[in-house]
Amino acid sequence: MSTEQRVAADEPGPERIVTVPGAVLAVRGPAAGAEGLPPALFVHGLGGSGDNWTELIAELDGELAAETVDLPGFGWSELPQDGNLSLTGHVRAVIGYLEAVNRGPVHLFGNSLGGAVAVRLAALRPDLVRSLTLISPALPELPPQRTAWPTGLLALPGVAALLARTRSADGDVERATRELLALVYGDPAAVPSAQWDRAVAEYRRRAGLPYALAALAGSARGIVSAYTERGEQALWRQAAQVKAPVLLVYGLRDKLVSYRSARRACEAFADARLLVLPESGHVAMLEHPELVARSVRELLAES
Repeated sequence: MSTEQRVAADEPGPERIVTVPGAVLAVRGPAAGAEGLPPALFVHGLGGSGDNWTELIAELDGELAAETVDLPGFGWSELPQDGNLSLTGHVRAVIGYLEAVNRGPVHLFGNSLGGAVAVRLAALRPDLVRSLTLISPALPELPPQRTAWPTGLLALPGVAALLARTRSADGDVERATRELLALVYGDPAAVPSAQWDRAVAEYRRRAGLPYALAALAGSARGIVSAYTERGEQALWRQAAQVKAPVLLVYGLRDKLVSYRSARRACEAFADARLLVLPESGHVAMLEHPELVARSVRELLAES
């Protein structure tokens, strides 16, 4: 069972709040006039929100009935009711949403953490997935790049509390946003002003939420834990179980997920095609949406 609440059009935030088993999720889309188009669901990465897909969805306007979902604890979604921020917990929430609205099978998009969510979901529930587009998916990479170590440190006990004290003492939202964009963009100097303004506004809003750092640290622990799982739950084994066609997108300037993972990913998925973007970092859908959209169209034509 689920309940859905629509938000007034002139209010900031999501268009809908949907209650599913264990979570309350913020959802946007599809746009007016999308009736009859193939359904698509976009899942963001660690610390992100559905807003991360704005540019790519605009590029694909008129081709997909696109929805974004904020994972539990991120964007405008509340923390999960049971506190489960593991990868499986996030997967459960997304499956709950797709079942609640009866939207599957969808063209499923995932970036970073959202990519790992999409892989596990596709392996466990192939009936819900028509295709996968994975942008810098957070699949096990051991050892990780040195530039990814600070993100992994979020998983350590006590780090979230330390960051909370540091953030409270500093409070420089623009500087913190600049550091974040330097981590995820290939060329942070090229960030368009509209993206910069959105990023600052979202950072400021999230900084005021008492659970924001707990969600970040808990989900980081979930990724680290997923990297160490063995047997049927191992992410690379689940990737091999995915039968849907897959588009893999990697940036050569990615500081969090190495493009070297692309070879293993291409070998793991049964039906994969690869797009490597030399100038992109970790968020190619924000940096080069037109190039990603072009490859997505090719995938859609084959799906």
